[in-house]
Amino acid sequence: MAMTELAGHEDARAVPLATIAEHQQISRPYLEQLFARLRRQGLVQSVRGPGGGYRLARPAGELSVADVVTAVDEPLRATRCANAATGCMKGGARCLTHDLWEETGRQIHDYLAAVSLADVLAGRLRPDERRAA
Repeated sequence: MAMTELAGHEDARAVPLATIAEHQQISRPYLEQLFARLRRQGLVQSVRGPGGGYRLARPAGELSVADVVTAVDEPLRATRCANAATGCMKGGARCLTHDLWEETGRQIHDYLAAVSLADVLAGRLRPDERRAA
């Protein structure tokens, strides 16, 4: 939500975290943690001083939702296994639905990697809408 807010101000000056927090109804301390990670991953740039805040480091069309989710360390996997090489059952066995959930997680990642912040801002979230644009 916060990155989409920045995408909406792409041609304007930097956006303060207080503004993003107010508009998106997200706590400022939480945003500070997220934006530290986003900055380290090169997705946003910080601007200091009067009129300071954050702006996107690249155009919104070049930043995928998967980039954002990955940068803030949110897992995109749907299995409960902590290690893909071993299963979640006793003795390291894989449960019967492991492959189903692993593929579901892969599909989610692929979808989010195909959706840019510009797509979200424009409401182009279905594959047929992105092709038409």
